[in-house]
Amino acid sequence: MNAITPLKKAQPDQSSLSYPIAEPPAPGTVIAVAPGVFWLRMPLPFVLNHINLWLLEDGDGWTIVDCGFSTDEARGCWEQIFARYLNGKPVTRVIVTHFHPDHIGLCDWLCKQHQLLPWMTKGEYLQAHLVHKRLGGIEPEYMRELMMRHGLDDARMKWIEEREHLYARGVPTLPHAHRRIRDNETIAIGAHAWRVVAGHGHSPEHASLYCEKLGVFIAGDMLLPRISTNVSVWPAEPESDPVGEFLDSLARYATLDACTLVLPSHGLPFQGLHARVSALREHHRVRLERVTQACGVTQGPQRAVDVLPVLFDRTFDDHHLLFAMGEAIAHLNCLMHRGVLRRSVNGSGNYQFESTGKSL
Repeated sequence: MNAITPLKKAQPDQSSLSYPIAEPPAPGTVIAVAPGVFWLRMPLPFVLNHINLWLLEDGDGWTIVDCGFSTDEARGCWEQIFARYLNGKPVTRVIVTHFHPDHIGLCDWLCKQHQLLPWMTKGEYLQAHLVHKRLGGIEPEYMRELMMRHGLDDARMKWIEEREHLYARGVPTLPHAHRRIRDNETIAIGAHAWRVVAGHGHSPEHASLYCEKLGVFIAGDMLLPRISTNVSVWPAEPESDPVGEFLDSLARYATLDACTLVLPSHGLPFQGLHARVSALREHHRVRLERVTQACGVTQGPQRAVDVLPVLFDRTFDDHHLLFAMGEAIAHLNCLMHRGVLRRSVNGSGNYQFESTGKSL
């Protein structure tokens, strides 16, 4: 559910970022990254092979931020951390940034162990339950319908059923209730105030956390140092504009202090927040420009499947192809919402997009 698809030709200048901590913590250990803020890393059973999680000192207890994918190995890592690093203090709060399985997978296990409710935005809590139960447009037949409307042949969609089983494997159970957090809400964690900064495009209501006093931003999947987070259209919102939503979210992050230490869910903690925001904006500008040109007068109307080579410089297995298609549809939808492209239906019943003559 959390595939990342890099575009090599539009990679940012990494010299604009700095990495204060060169090596990640070993499994089952933690590294202090700021006063009262500790970094731990859990393994993931797919290509993106790790997730960064965070442990915050919280007075007489501890706050966990994100939970990891449900595997015996990850549970073992948590048990080691509980035994070695909590100094006899209990876990008193679990915060989940968003519904993807590497972030929420062990949430129910952790919350039951410590008799807690997770702190989450309502959008992420409800989306987790919809995906887990395959309701509200999550059902495989609707994914198949969306992909076929955008030109993907049925032979390439054999992974759809497997993909939905992956979520249940990574998230075997979910809490029956949650403590809702909201955009701009301030959460007191120990001696520090952390502001919830909601982001969109990658997931419905992603909650990042900003502590101005510490100069730390727990960014989740919204600001990653070396790869661009997946921004896709899915069947429940086929007309949506997640690229536009993601760019709006980047504008909010650009208001944070330039010296902020960014704690991402993947990769290393980094400084250079404004440079990374600029690079991600440019990444999507280049993609939108390429798609605009592909749908111009010379080549004529294009389907999402037709613009995959324009957006990506590699081929995909069946699993990652769905995420690539989701991103292709997202960029086409963004241009349609901006009036740069118009959408019609061809003789095969596929959506196709062509230029309106308006510039990007």
